[in-house]
Amino acid sequence: MTAGTGLDRRQVLGGFIGLSFVGLDSVAALAQTAPLNLFAHRVMQTVATGAQGGDITKLWCDKNGTTVQWTTFDTGPLQERLFREASLGETSVDVGFLLNTQAVPRAASLFEPLDDFMKRDPLDDAPDIFPGLMEGMKVGGKQVAIPFRHASSGLHYNEELLAEKGFTKPPATIEEMVEMARACTYRRADGTAVVGLCMPGVTYPNVIDIARAWDGDFITPNYKCVADQPPMLNAIKLLRELFQAGAFPRNFATLSTEDVNVWMQTGRAAMSLQSMGRNRIYNDPQKSKFPGKIKTIAVPASKALAGKYDAAPAKVEFWGLCIPKNSKRKDLAWSFIKAMASKQATLGAALNGNGPVRASTYADASFAATVPYAAEELKVLKVARIPLPAFDEAARAGDLFKEEAEAAVLGMKTPEEAMASLVKRVQPLLPA
Repeated sequence: MTAGTGLDRRQVLGGFIGLSFVGLDSVAALAQTAPLNLFAHRVMQTVATGAQGGDITKLWCDKNGTTVQWTTFDTGPLQERLFREASLGETSVDVGFLLNTQAVPRAASLFEPLDDFMKRDPLDDAPDIFPGLMEGMKVGGKQVAIPFRHASSGLHYNEELLAEKGFTKPPATIEEMVEMARACTYRRADGTAVVGLCMPGVTYPNVIDIARAWDGDFITPNYKCVADQPPMLNAIKLLRELFQAGAFPRNFATLSTEDVNVWMQTGRAAMSLQSMGRNRIYNDPQKSKFPGKIKTIAVPASKALAGKYDAAPAKVEFWGLCIPKNSKRKDLAWSFIKAMASKQATLGAALNGNGPVRASTYADASFAATVPYAAEELKVLKVARIPLPAFDEAARAGDLFKEEAEAAVLGMKTPEEAMASLVKRVQPLLPA
């Protein structure tokens, strides 16, 4: 008899034998109900489980008798960990978040194509998801992720500062924006020096918003570098002219996103080109000197595009949900992605502060009431597109853009010389 248990060896052995037969279904059940392992940016957990819109994962968890295990990272570490897990022989990660710029050809080999899942078990009203976002998550014609969160660009303006210089409404065209930026470069009565326009440097995602006022690009969807064409040249010339006039920060090359936040909050800048979601930060009554007075509109198009677009087709960047190809519970993972992409979940996340990927969310009164720029953002999303197509050398191309654009704005090269040099240096990096 086994000491202290009251069981002899035959009873113990019999128990193990019994477990070997009757436990198989239990083990399978446990595997099915084990928490879904999700790799995400930390903001995703915030917008998925917030108070105002509620926990959008709860219905799915209740239906599947499980929970979600959130493992969160900042953007860089998230990509590194997710790609590393997806490169192993097998992974316990069921679902991951992928940024559109990370949807490069390598991703096609690491993540499960979702086209067959969408055919067998379709998404809730898939056409309601903005087409530009779905297209941006395709690699080699295959859908590698489903959009969940976006950040679209807009023009923020301080209505008090504009009013001090006689402007009662925001610019209707990019040309008017330039005029206002020049006029709103001044010193206020309290001594504050104001620049007309501010943004965190002249990296390609920032400058592309201006080039899009003429429907321009840095690199086209078919991998042609067109930075030497009129739209991008117009953008570089615009920034050069504003810099020369003192209407663009002298230290633009070193400004961070947080710096721009402070400049707008303190009245050091009259306008900024940034993600529309920055509106909340700019108007934060705890930090801003102008709460409620900083408004957000779509990036205005040029006069040349009048009648073609209601707004410039500015950039949009976004996160999507994907399934590692080496994961073990793909059907469960797809059911989670489908639930997260539903109309109900998209609205809930939007009420929690997420950038919604569905047109129907913008028509919902409860959302529109919480986002004063909702109608303007919808204008952008109808025409917005990613800043450049994903490819393996995209980071290198971005570095070259920054280098040449800075040289042009600072006057070290003419815009024409800088952009011609950029095309020559970038084109060899692009897929054939």
